[in-house]
Amino acid sequence: MTSPLLTSPLLELDDVVVEYPAKGRGRKPFRVLHGVSLSVAPGETVGLVGESGSGKTTLGRAVLGLAPVTGGEIRYEGRPVSRLAKRERRALSKDIQVVFQDPFTSLNPAMTVMDILTEPLLVTGVARAEAERRVQKLLDHVYLPQDAAHRLPREFSGGQRQRIAIARALCREPKLIVCDEPVSALDLTTQARVLDLFIEIQEATGVAYLFVTHDLSVVRHISHRVAVLYRGDIVETGDAAQVTERPENPYTKRLLLAAPVPDPERQAQRRAERLKATAS
Repeated sequence: MTSPLLTSPLLELDDVVVEYPAKGRGRKPFRVLHGVSLSVAPGETVGLVGESGSGKTTLGRAVLGLAPVTGGEIRYEGRPVSRLAKRERRALSKDIQVVFQDPFTSLNPAMTVMDILTEPLLVTGVARAEAERRVQKLLDHVYLPQDAAHRLPREFSGGQRQRIAIARALCREPKLIVCDEPVSALDLTTQARVLDLFIEIQEATGVAYLFVTHDLSVVRHISHRVAVLYRGDIVETGDAAQVTERPENPYTKRLLLAAPVPDPERQAQRRAERLKATAS
């Protein structure tokens, strides 16, 4: 995928450090991120890839205000957001949303899909009729059944629940979505469908993604640019094709060897299907 050519980034991480207090008196804090710099442009997908324990989820949580930034700065549209008060952070949630790895644990099992998706709209003053209209449109957009709004999360498959989570992230029309391993719990066929849905939504809305995953084949499919995180440091970054097909760093090369080999014919078929759908 070709990265959008834009003059200023939507999200900037400048030498960001995250550390947690160590357990036990006299011990040094545990540093998870060692000064990470990264940017995401409007309408761009930046894939953040690394093995378990590399710090990639912590980086996503720092962007969301869920992890303490102890050094450096995070800027959104040029504005420092690393140390916002709770009220300011809540206001920022309109522009920055998240899709988690396990949609079932992030969806209230006692609420219908309509209630789950209208809740963030109603609390911001949107009238119920307008909120329900928007929700029905979103459910159509993520290809869920007509009766989905009145069903409970447990009545859906894993892939369908993830589509509900995507619809919830989109309901306030954000400019950036942090995607934290959103397809790792899905089977390969469902993964491909959900990834194609992410791409389709981006093409339709212009939303940007910070896409966190351990799977190099996933970021190869969806990303414009890729950053590789190893033990709290970015060791390689660049165009998705370059990093995922011709990596320079030894760690990235090991990740590439562990990634499934894509089927070029199937990839070409999916690209043709997306182009056909867009044209129609």
